[in-house]
Amino acid sequence: MTQHIKRTLTGALALALLGSCSKNLLNKTPADQIALSEAFQKASDAQNWDNGFYASLRGNVYGQFSINTDVQADQLNATLDYGNNYGSLQTWTINSDDYAISGEWSAYYAAIANINEALAGFPLIVATNVADSATIQQCTGDAYLMRAFYYQELVLRWAKAYNSSSASSDPGVPLVLKFNTQELPARATVQAVYTQILSDLASARALLGNVPGSAGATNFTVDAVLAQEARTKLYMGDWAGAEAAADSLISGGNYPLVTTQTNFTNMWAKDQPYESIVMLAASQPKEPPAGMGVYLNFNTGTGALDPLYIPSQWVINMFAPSDFRTAAYFVTAPTIIQGNSYTLTMVNKYPGNPALWVGATSNYEQKPKVYRIAETYLISAEAAANQGKTGPALATLNALRTARGISQLSNNISADSLTNAIRDERFRELAFEGFRLDDLKRWNLGFTRTDPQNPNALVPGANFTTLSQPAGADKFVWGLPTNDITINANLVQNPGW
Repeated sequence: MTQHIKRTLTGALALALLGSCSKNLLNKTPADQIALSEAFQKASDAQNWDNGFYASLRGNVYGQFSINTDVQADQLNATLDYGNNYGSLQTWTINSDDYAISGEWSAYYAAIANINEALAGFPLIVATNVADSATIQQCTGDAYLMRAFYYQELVLRWAKAYNSSSASSDPGVPLVLKFNTQELPARATVQAVYTQILSDLASARALLGNVPGSAGATNFTVDAVLAQEARTKLYMGDWAGAEAAADSLISGGNYPLVTTQTNFTNMWAKDQPYESIVMLAASQPKEPPAGMGVYLNFNTGTGALDPLYIPSQWVINMFAPSDFRTAAYFVTAPTIIQGNSYTLTMVNKYPGNPALWVGATSNYEQKPKVYRIAETYLISAEAAANQGKTGPALATLNALRTARGISQLSNNISADSLTNAIRDERFRELAFEGFRLDDLKRWNLGFTRTDPQNPNALVPGANFTTLSQPAGADKFVWGLPTNDITINANLVQNPGW
């Protein structure tokens, strides 16, 4: 395990380790700590670890974890008031020790470290009744699925896109499956990382098989396993596997697509449970999620909105007026930027759930939607199209389009046009959720930023409104943190870093 990982342990594991160190020094555990040997005695201990897993996950979805990649991609422009927030990503001048990316690495591996310790400790707990057994089983299933989730995020960001012809040799990320502070792991191959993800998903499926899914579930279920499986197999290019997992969720009928503007808007603005396979619990003041304030950013000093990033005009033009997403994802309103007034269209996908406000104005916090049924429609359509199954792909795509209030595509559509239509629909549906950069990477596409809304309100220059990056550019893959490279001689840096 790298030193950078060791320094970021939090929660129950940190307390346990501190307790162990205290015993070595004083042969006595402080009153506010417990020894690791005491952390796995009862089913309630497993539940406490599980609660910690979800607390970490709530902080590792949204916020910088989706903003980072979206700012780096092609749909957003920095305003004059952006204050260099996420600036290295916007300009593609990123260093591997930038906290913007090293913070994600640390957070994911810290969460994995706690999960690994729990997976080693849960078997030590002796269940005294059926309820205890069920609790331990579900907590273990949660741990496996969460580890699969984190390794998926890591291999997406710090490795090349999965390519079946080179995955067995392409460097992935370190696979750390047991807690060992002395370990200095090398990078596993991309193939090995995905194999581990699939193994963890198989374990999670067996353990969560009796946990049924329902719209708005706040914990992992058997449907959440299917959602992650569909996502993973899409990224692997396992088209048949991705389609099967996605179609199983769709045909299950637990997550009907909403068909009205009101319900679609409330799904985002008020965190109504529609279409959410997993939407994490959040509350104030003890369980706040990460905020998304860069898109609206109400300035109490001026009494006006002061966004840090706004969508390019071409992004707005991708959405038809009748599309329910247009009204839910965007708002056009007065702003004050650098003392000047502008009327701009801003991202309004995260206006802030009023139930999570801590004052008179929004803090732009929403309950994190980890898996949504709309994503599985898009996975099914893309996977079917890549198998030459035009009919099923078109039917699935049209079902989503109809639910969103836009017209169906013709049955006479060509294969190339269908592929482009699926990609466009994925862009629309998943806009500003952190998918864009990884989609461009796996499609082997570059981009050129173009068509800014109002250049007078934006930072000008070739690194901002007109930035162009070719397919396969080095920084589509992030650099491993400098600290880890320095401490762990077994790690090899990515090209261009």
